[in-house]
Amino acid sequence: MTLQRQPVPVLGVDATPLDVAGLTGVLNRFVADGTTRTVVGHNLHSVTLFHAEPEFRSFYENSDVVLIDGAPVLWLWGRGKKHSGPVMDYRLGSTDWIPALGQVSGLNRIAVIGAGPAANAAAVEKLQSIVPGATVTGMPGEGWNEEIEEAAAAWLAKQRPQLVLVGLGMPLQEKVLRRRLESLPPAVYCAVGGAIEQIAGIQKLAPRWLGRLGLEWAWRLLLHPRRVAYRVFGEPWVLLGLLIRRRLQHRGPRQLQSRDN
Repeated sequence: MTLQRQPVPVLGVDATPLDVAGLTGVLNRFVADGTTRTVVGHNLHSVTLFHAEPEFRSFYENSDVVLIDGAPVLWLWGRGKKHSGPVMDYRLGSTDWIPALGQVSGLNRIAVIGAGPAANAAAVEKLQSIVPGATVTGMPGEGWNEEIEEAAAAWLAKQRPQLVLVGLGMPLQEKVLRRRLESLPPAVYCAVGGAIEQIAGIQKLAPRWLGRLGLEWAWRLLLHPRRVAYRVFGEPWVLLGLLIRRRLQHRGPRQLQSRDN
């Protein structure tokens, strides 16, 4: 069962607006339930993929939780807000809620998939301090291919974790989960992007005040210009084109219907 979602104006997507406490409560229920669940997040990159790739859109539409993970998404959601819910003045990224996993009751087994060996090991160590008493295991995802994917599926079947952090980058992590989810052991599978390296301390997090101003993109651009430049300067135009096309497609059937009437 998916949680009730709310529309994000302009972007044509829905999200589950939760703060840290709200998500912790949801994870409590998911872990106690013991069935397969998925947690993803919406930023402008995911919104672009949502409108460009039908399989990506299907995975998001069928996920249990779609967090607001991006300042523009949060801003637009707030602009159209006519409902009750959490007071959110900051997006909920993976590095915001992972440190609260110690508040999830009965969470005893965690798996971490992704990043290089050093970052993965450091993230595992960090999570062991966040969730004392839990068994935390990791598998690097560097150079991901079909062979590694098969090994990861077998590894998860052996580990039987309750919660899995999948940090392979977007959209690879979503594609892997979509094609593998039915054959993987029951767990809460969370697509966390680059959060493994951030939790490990290898990637520096942007100062909180920059995030509140919606300027985390500038921090990432400064640290990783080659990796981030296209998303900052190119992808918004791609998204704009996709949204215009979507609007025209929706307007066409309405105009035909009005003519028929």
